[in-house]
This record gives sequence, C-alpha cells and structure tokens, in this order.
Amino acid sequence: MSETHDDVIREKNLPRVGDTVKSKKFGTLWRVIEKKEVWENTLDLHLVPAIYLTFRKPEAGKMMSYAYTLHDTTFETNWEIVKMDS
Repeated sequence: MSETHDDVIREKNLPRVGDTVKSKKFGTLWRVIEKKEVWENTLDLHLVPAIYLTFRKPEAGKMMSYAYTLHDTTFETNWEIVKMDS
C-alpha cells in the first residue's frame, strides 16, 4: 500500500498550526504557523508524501520551514510539542 499524507501526520504525531514546539538543542520556543502537503524526492528518485511545517519564533520574528516524511526522524530528534492549541 502506498503512503499518504495522512499516514505521515498520524504516524509522526506532528503538531498542528497554532501549536508551540520547543527546540531540544537550543530550548527555544517556536509556533507552527503553516502546514502544507508536499512531495519529497528520495535518494532513488521516488516521490514520497511529506508534511511541510513553517515555524515562527515569536519574540524574534524569525521563521524556518522543514518537510517531514515517514522515512526520517528529524521531528522527534529536534522538537517536542509543549503546547497544543485548543
């Protein structure tokens, strides 16, 4: 069965727009301001579904974005969800 964007969201337990996450490396707080469904190329040139999240650091106004797939552990390694938007 092929992977879907819903599989990525469910299995990776990614935050929603409005949630606050904390950088495990720096201890800084970031707010998720955008979520998009995209496709990422793998090393063997296949397309896999990914969720592209944009984060904003409230006090500094800095922004950064990353795409997360089922085949990486970058979200779990680098972030923890500290506040779920109700």
